[in-house]
Amino acid sequence: MKLIELAKELNVSAEAIKQFIQDFDLELVECISTNFEIKEDFEKFARENAEFLRLYEKDLDKNKTLDQIAKTINQPKEKVEKVIKDINPNIFDNGIFKSSISSYGIDNKLGGNYQFVYDYFGHKTSLQHRDFIGYRDLFFYISAVLEPFLNPQQIKDWGINKPAGIILYGPPGSGKIFWANKIAEIIGFQFKEVKKHYLGTSFVDGNKTNFNDYLVTMMKEDKVLLFMEDFDEIMMERRAETDVAACNLETQEIILHYISKFEQEEILMVGSANSVAEINEDILAPGRFDVMIPVFPPNLSERSEIILYAMTRNLESDSLLYKILKNNKADKVPFWHDISSKMKVFSNTMIIDFTQSLKKRIKKLYQRTRNKNLRIDQNLLNGALREAAAKLTEEYLDQVARFLNDMIINNFDDFQYRIRALKAELETYQVVEEPRRAIGFHHNGEDTENDSAG
Repeated sequence: MKLIELAKELNVSAEAIKQFIQDFDLELVECISTNFEIKEDFEKFARENAEFLRLYEKDLDKNKTLDQIAKTINQPKEKVEKVIKDINPNIFDNGIFKSSISSYGIDNKLGGNYQFVYDYFGHKTSLQHRDFIGYRDLFFYISAVLEPFLNPQQIKDWGINKPAGIILYGPPGSGKIFWANKIAEIIGFQFKEVKKHYLGTSFVDGNKTNFNDYLVTMMKEDKVLLFMEDFDEIMMERRAETDVAACNLETQEIILHYISKFEQEEILMVGSANSVAEINEDILAPGRFDVMIPVFPPNLSERSEIILYAMTRNLESDSLLYKILKNNKADKVPFWHDISSKMKVFSNTMIIDFTQSLKKRIKKLYQRTRNKNLRIDQNLLNGALREAAAKLTEEYLDQVARFLNDMIINNFDDFQYRIRALKAELETYQVVEEPRRAIGFHHNGEDTENDSAG
């Protein structure tokens, strides 16, 4: 059963159900599949607790004061206020909170008894078997963008057409290719990457071909997502101070010529960009690439889960590394919180670099000591952290800063909490001394020249 079908049956909006999943921190893989099929446990929960879900939606839709929220959930006003400040929602001038704030979600964060919710999801799905980690807010935001693909009634009822072009923007290593693949999976399109040599003119099997020919060929195929990297470079605005390659200008003209036919021919083009600030305004015009989706570096909790996932991926339960991790309680997410807190604004790629370095250091230490009970101590962790931080250059931090500016302009209302958290992490680098090395920062006063991790 699809989410929209269950929502209709229970007389609860699909949007309220999505917000409920986020407020109660439920893992997506336990509730819903990538193509929005409801999982059995969640369907059972929703049917048996339809009255609560309707109550939740009614509260969610209602504008309410701090006093009203505190009264609804029987929690001290001061505690409620603290949680709301942490969430950083919009507030009307008259002191009433906008309807996107859930009294019950706040109560849950304050330790309210919602065991009846979690009883249905007692068997946690292993990190190794999840489609992806965290990013519930981004997944649901993308699903809303893709609603015209999933629900044709959107076009009939509201005149909302399918997007012809989407731009995924974010700093390097944040996972833009992953999300482009996920979009193709959600809407059931073939994923095809537009290689650089497809642009301009080339020879294939002795025959002359160009990007125009390639695009015409793709439009003849059935349901294709075309993914183009370096979209901001290829689609750059032509100005006196910028030199745009001739093949890129030609690519822009060809896409602008055909883009009006993309929806009819079931083509979706997705561009990957570090920033949208310099993209040609003609490309961003309504009906073209007017959908911009930010792909942000992982937050603190997501970093911890990514580390654990990468450390345990493909490991057998009787493998040496898994036994060492288990002996250190490093087979659980909380072990990684401390080191994760030092990875401010780290990209997904940097986190994977950290895990690869740590695995090698653990292996080297074991080969030297033959000690199966070796301890994963701060020397090992900080040594791997220093190595991973090599990519945390001034250039990368500048890219994160530009990304923040782009988000504030294009997606502020959608991701206020993410923006605030990322801004706070970025500012920690702007108030410290300029590092002596390009790695970005030192840890705990250690001498970065000496690596005693072994």
